[in-house]
Amino acid sequence: QVQLVESGGGSVQAGGSLRLSCAGPGYTYSRYCMGWFRQAPGKAREGVAAIGSDGSARYADSVKGRLTISKDNAKNTLFLQVNSLKPDDTAMYYCAARTFGGRCPPRILEGDFGYWGQGTQVTVSS
Repeated sequence: QVQLVESGGGSVQAGGSLRLSCAGPGYTYSRYCMGWFRQAPGKAREGVAAIGSDGSARYADSVKGRLTISKDNAKNTLFLQVNSLKPDDTAMYYCAARTFGGRCPPRILEGDFGYWGQGTQVTVSS
């Protein structure tokens, strides 16, 4: 059973930064595509970043330039650095992992990921 556990969320002022982490000791981070999603109240879950087995990253256009996804394969940990936070970034952030394939699909879609964490809340105040 793969368990993904996010941490690092919190309440910050606009313009601040956060680094989210996702630990998953039962999952081989080096082998598969992994991603970060977020869901704001009343909105659909959206994919914001993904990273392939080779370390290649892709981002949603809405967050490009402010987010950086990375991973430490040796420590089975995925990261998301979020800079220049805006109130619109307020959401529950989820870590997700694919069940096959090291290459990430062209679009970061919820249905392409089979393992999910429980989420970590990010709240940005103006």
